Amino acid sequence: MSAVKQVQITFDCADPRALSLFWCEVLGYVFPAPPPGFESWDAFSETLPEAQRNSASACVDPDGVGPRLFFQQVPEGKAAKNRVHLDVRAAPGLVGDDRMTALEAECERLVALGASRQRRFEPDPPMSNGFVVMQDPEGNEFCLD
Repeated sequence: MSAVKQVQITFDCADPRALSLFWCEVLGYVFPAPPPGFESWDAFSETLPEAQRNSASACVDPDGVGPRLFFQQVPEGKAAKNRVHLDVRAAPGLVGDDRMTALEAECERLVALGASRQRRFEPDPPMSNGFVVMQDPEGNEFCLD
């Protein structure tokens, strides 16, 4: 039997630093520790050629449970709908009006951070408890579930 593998989720993007800051706020994640010998990522970045200073960023679950998110700069913009997306579990265990109220509150918070709301899906038991489709600041789709 093989060992369980860790997963890293990678985002192709235009502005790795800004997108990683957004997702840190969404998920309660933090930046990983900077490389040895540096007090901060900004101090490390100053040692890089200017063209490489915002080429990558990452954020991690401070408890070490959730997957690492990695953001890499690419020259092209997003061209089509994501085939894979994140479901941000903003209302686990809630149903009906309580669930949708919690999702709406989280939606408002994320819109204030730069996300955009796309569409709300009402509860349709037993297949769906309801969810909200959103996009991060670079247009990557995700759901509030």
